Amino acid sequence: MSNSFSNPEDQKLATLATSTLVRTGAKQAAALRDTTGRTYVAINISAPQLTLDAVQAVFTVAAASQIAGIESVVIAGEKAAMTAVITDNSPQAAIFHIDANGSVTRA
Repeated sequence: MSNSFSNPEDQKLATLATSTLVRTGAKQAAALRDTTGRTYVAINISAPQLTLDAVQAVFTVAAASQIAGIESVVIAGEKAAMTAVITDNSPQAAIFHIDANGSVTRA
């Protein structure tokens, strides 16, 4: 995975997402970098009153910090279906997925 990203900042997001996935045992983890370079990490949430995939959760955390835009998101684990929350906010944002084998695809 170390050579899968042309941008070293995206590699950092990959490291954050994959290490969070392993550490928490969650089904998904996502790391987001905003346009100021700040990073955010979240996992999927599954509770009786609230269900969010990791992309929705990381967007919520970032939005609560009043981000101006999104540069990149890396998702690890189960493939997220809710990337529209990212592309609706920042159409130019790069979105990557890392599967269980470490293969990286651009969403």
